[in-house]
Amino acid sequence: QKSTEKKEAVKHLSSCVHFGCNQRFPKGGPYPECKYHSGPPVFHETAKFWSCCPNKKAYDWEQFQSLPACQSGTCTDVKDEDGGSQKEFLGGCDIREKTAGPTLRSIDDFNTSAAAGGSEGAPVLERLRSVLGELDVENELFDQVLEGIKKNVIEKTGSGDDDANVVDEVVQVLGGKLKNAMKAIAVEQQRIN
Repeated sequence: QKSTEKKEAVKHLSSCVHFGCNQRFPKGGPYPECKYHSGPPVFHETAKFWSCCPNKKAYDWEQFQSLPACQSGTCTDVKDEDGGSQKEFLGGCDIREKTAGPTLRSIDDFNTSAAAGGSEGAPVLERLRSVLGELDVENELFDQVLEGIKKNVIEKTGSGDDDANVVDEVVQVLGGKLKNAMKAIAVEQQRIN
């Protein structure tokens, strides 16, 4: 009897959609005062905290529930327009994505880049040469194509042979040519099928 009455009463109540506010109120109001968090909760390893208050952490559920709210306002049962795309909670991957710095390079890539005057493209070309070698494209052929592109880039830009920008431009040109070759193969396959 009591559980049925309780279920009936809950049917006519709405929950506040603000993070951390657990209040329930009659649908359509009146809307009570609200203490809440502006960001979703984060559950990372054993730590629990609100993304808007990263310096206030708890390690058990009761402590987490008792963390003080950082916002105040009025309860609502209507989500913000951008609230639909916001996650209900965050985890370790979300934290790493937000704090991700530049992509780490291997020591080999760093050394190759340094040897090429700081070019970011030098390690890419070295890996491409290796992969194409595994596909039975002779290294001599790769080097010949690369030198031809490099010569054209130097003539076009007026840069020196040891300029890091030349290597980076060679990577762009070669990438474009490989992309066009792949497209041509795809078109040819479409005609055959």
